[in-house]
Amino acid sequence: MKKFSGKKVCAAVFISGRGSNLKSLINFSKTKISPIKIEIVFSNNKSAFGLKFAKEKKIEIIHLNEKNFNILEQKLAKILNERKIELICLAGFMKILSNSFIKKFNGKIINIHPSLLPKYKGLNTHRRVIENKEDYTGCTVHFVNSKLDSGKIILQKKIKIFKKDNEKTLAQRVLTEEHKIYPKAIIRLFS
Repeated sequence: MKKFSGKKVCAAVFISGRGSNLKSLINFSKTKISPIKIEIVFSNNKSAFGLKFAKEKKIEIIHLNEKNFNILEQKLAKILNERKIELICLAGFMKILSNSFIKKFNGKIINIHPSLLPKYKGLNTHRRVIENKEDYTGCTVHFVNSKLDSGKIILQKKIKIFKKDNEKTLAQRVLTEEHKIYPKAIIRLFS
């Protein structure tokens, strides 16, 4: 990534659900220290709650009504290129991007994952962490590559798991850290 020179980079955020990381990223993008300006929010789910927040902040929302995901990706890539998007932030985006899409935006797609990668890739991370009686968990911001949750790590935050934690309380504590670490990871990319 290029160094942050004061001119903000155009970014897109992909979501599928409630959009709490989206909200955190939008708030961050409005600060002077942010190297990004969020131009587009894309969702594969037209009823994703996070879209309401994007709309309130007057950020362009894209939902493509296309059943064939390959065609959807082609249309989306065209829009992203037209808008000169230089960074794509996945924030609770629950679709796996194709290798061809990832190659088109090589080194420009990042994701936040609710575990200390490379441990606990994929879904149900908090349940698996508790079932395995781990002492620590956390979250990871990483580049997206062709293998699920396997790209180069940008930043991680480790938290202690308490005996009283259950899947829900742990998920909430990790999410709180996600909201802090994602902006820090973006700053690191451009410094």
